[in-house]
Amino acid sequence: MLRVLLIVITIFIFAIPLGLPAMLFCWLIGFISADTQAEVSLVYLRLLMAAILFLAGTRVKVSGTDNIPQKEPCLFVCNHRSYFDIFLQYQYIRRICGTVAKAEWKKIPLLRTWMKFIRCAFLDRKSLRSGVAVTKEVEAELNAGHAYCIYPEGTRGHINGLLPFHEGSFKSALVTGVPIVPVTFVHTDDIYENHRPFVRVVTVSVVFGKPIPTKGLDRAAQKALPAQIHKQMEETYFSLV
Repeated sequence: MLRVLLIVITIFIFAIPLGLPAMLFCWLIGFISADTQAEVSLVYLRLLMAAILFLAGTRVKVSGTDNIPQKEPCLFVCNHRSYFDIFLQYQYIRRICGTVAKAEWKKIPLLRTWMKFIRCAFLDRKSLRSGVAVTKEVEAELNAGHAYCIYPEGTRGHINGLLPFHEGSFKSALVTGVPIVPVTFVHTDDIYENHRPFVRVVTVSVVFGKPIPTKGLDRAAQKALPAQIHKQMEETYFSLV
């Protein structure tokens, strides 16, 4: 329980005494450069996430970081098992990279502002209009040369494997023709979700797969792509559990 208490205290310190001045600074930077605002915000948030992972005692086995495109736009496709997936995502993707998040996060003061600073898009999973708007937002980021991250299962999975992918999640990559980088998280739910409210010391795995091209695919190949990526990621998952 001590780890949980230390994490809560750390989040409070980063959110209020340190966070409010940092947020004001990043807000002012936004008047000069939106990209610089995102980069500076990511530096601050990565410090918080690294602190939380340290306090949780999380040990990470990461592989395939050489598969992460450093400059060209791409879409990272991740499985989702834990809140900690997001922390790990941002520790290893060291560039501007927004994330599609559920609309409920937009209701949380301070957090929603930081999420906007780092280009996150808020998806109302019950609204078709929201889905279209988010897809356009992701496409704009990809066309601007940035990376984006999606969790096509749509929610955290608690089965031994991956939940089915929502095929519409891949539309932005297919429209813009950017490569897709599969990212597989293993055992991250053992940090917290499998025994909440406690945090446990565990070893997790993060695997970045080789980029999968999407440019020039015919209609049949586009339709088959989500299942192809799901199969590849599930094989990676089961090789490590």
